[in-house]
Amino acid sequence: MSFTHAGRTLHKVAVIGSGQIGPDIALYFAKVLSPFGVQTVVVDVSDAALANGRAKFEKKVGKGVEAGAFTPEQQQQMVGSVLWTSDYQQLANSDLVIEAATENKELKGRIFAQVEGLVGPDAILCSNSSHLEPEVIFAQATRKGRTAVVHYFFPAERNLMIEVVPGADTAAATKSWLLSFYEAIGKVPIPVRSRYGYALDPVFEGLFFACALLAEAGIGTTKQIDVVGKKTFRMGVGSFTAMNLTGGNPITAVGLDHYTTKINRWFRTPQSLEDKVAKKENWDVPARNEAVEVPAALEAQIRDLLLGAYFGICGEIVDAGLVSIADFDMGLDIGLDMKPAFTFMNEIGTAKALELVRAYASKNPGFPVPKCLETVGRENMPFEVPVVLREDKDGIAVLTIRRPKVLNALDQGVFEELRTRFQQCDRDPMVKGIVLTGFGKKAFVSGADVNFLARITGPAHGEQTSRSSQVCVDAVQAVKKPTVAALNGLAFGGGIEVAMACEARVAVKGLKVLAGQPEANLGIIPGAGSTVRLPRLVGIERAAEMLRTCRPISSEKALAWGLIREEVDGDVVARAVALCRDMAGGVAVRSRMDEGPMVNVPASLPAVEIGHLSRKVDEILCKAVLGAARMALRDAVPFEARCFGEVCGTEDMRIGVENFVKNGPKAKAAFVHR
Repeated sequence: MSFTHAGRTLHKVAVIGSGQIGPDIALYFAKVLSPFGVQTVVVDVSDAALANGRAKFEKKVGKGVEAGAFTPEQQQQMVGSVLWTSDYQQLANSDLVIEAATENKELKGRIFAQVEGLVGPDAILCSNSSHLEPEVIFAQATRKGRTAVVHYFFPAERNLMIEVVPGADTAAATKSWLLSFYEAIGKVPIPVRSRYGYALDPVFEGLFFACALLAEAGIGTTKQIDVVGKKTFRMGVGSFTAMNLTGGNPITAVGLDHYTTKINRWFRTPQSLEDKVAKKENWDVPARNEAVEVPAALEAQIRDLLLGAYFGICGEIVDAGLVSIADFDMGLDIGLDMKPAFTFMNEIGTAKALELVRAYASKNPGFPVPKCLETVGRENMPFEVPVVLREDKDGIAVLTIRRPKVLNALDQGVFEELRTRFQQCDRDPMVKGIVLTGFGKKAFVSGADVNFLARITGPAHGEQTSRSSQVCVDAVQAVKKPTVAALNGLAFGGGIEVAMACEARVAVKGLKVLAGQPEANLGIIPGAGSTVRLPRLVGIERAAEMLRTCRPISSEKALAWGLIREEVDGDVVARAVALCRDMAGGVAVRSRMDEGPMVNVPASLPAVEIGHLSRKVDEILCKAVLGAARMALRDAVPFEARCFGEVCGTEDMRIGVENFVKNGPKAKAAFVHR
């Protein structure tokens, strides 16, 4: 058995090193690859390290069973798929190797010299280095084109972020495959240009350094600085606590010294850190639930200094061309679990951000004021931080909605960005057609942001809110070029509404849950066109059943009903691109939606069992479906918005939304049918 992705087949993967991170990398591989029969080999020269790593691995899998993440059968499969050995010969015939040994270039060089003699010429060799450039690690490699750094983040089995760092000689195909492979197995990879520390560690360590400088200057205690930093950057823990949890003092001490020459002279290893490393001590940090008093004036002083440092560090990394702003913000959010710098600067105003950085630089010799921030900050213009990414493939623009933390859920900003992207592509003479898809393998779009519903003040506001989304979705349908939605996973709520505005849809084959309209569970009706477009695609009775019961349908049923054009066994985006190209070239039949009124519209809808759902909301929903069916599309869509506004005046809308916000999507609301 094997796992095949993008023309490369994996029978065996290997992890070298059974210390802090190697077992966690192996755990993730076991989770995603063992169902395909792929073996994972963990090699370490220390039997004690192997025993500890295996115990750690099995303990975490066991906890996963207790939490319901894995079944006992999955546990047995995962544990049985991993070989723990000190015999390097077991690496023979590995298709992918991840080295996770100590951060030492000589050691890594010796390891890969040995590995190259054991694996085939096409095997991909990667180092999970946190700092060293791939050119340094693979300096003696005989086939540098198949090498790269893949930097995992703590804890590696749960943190989805991966920095993919190609070296100067890394083949473009190797980089491309690693990025798509990690996305395919559920990680969130970003490409980063080679430089010591890459893109994210200089932020983690640089912010810690800024905190240490404040403590050394007596501006605050380590506890106070930790509390303010955690609050300011919306982090799970402060910088000092993070250093304790990750055991990062020794490697950070080395990294900061190298940053002095590799990045800029502001960086250095502070004396307090040298002392902690020498004494093998942790930092003094707040205990669980400990209340740490920070006077308001001191909190503001610490906050502003840390913001100046944070924005300046991040701006320098973008100035250096290491990473795009969109990738960087996502990396900060997911990899470091902190408020993304460029989104943060947009929120407070880039002029204010520039002021904070200049103030910090004036007190810290060698600290640069980033050019990218000066450019926008002088005019207080926002940075562009797209979440709808465009990649052109031989005349077909592929647009990808990328919000992995929320399974690509839509908010009004994403709706507006979709509108802009589709209109830009429609005007672009080099674009023959457009494919829309979602990032990852779980979801095309999981739905729309529910939090905005709680802010709706009444029917008029509700109608306005609906229209704001509708005009963006209408812009998708207005495109004259072929448009195809590549449904890479589930498409719920606003997601399937956007997909229905595309001319055609294709979906991954065999999805038990593909499309659903869960709005009635929240005490609302769809507000981005579903009551209008779904009946025109699958028929009024089928559409009404989906809308009124909230029951999703499979990809098989979606094909049978006509909601999708094809089920795809393989790369759904590649198939969508090919179909879009064929439609543009006249090879495949176009299928634009008829924009006139529907024919043979019934006077009423068949009775449907709606269970606990609101009868009042159902009444308005039925009115929306039947009324829209009798109208031309241009009138039907605003009619849906008026019905959405009517729902926003009901008691049940308030009950449903409040229940969702407080209790989550699985809790049934106690509707009163008013």
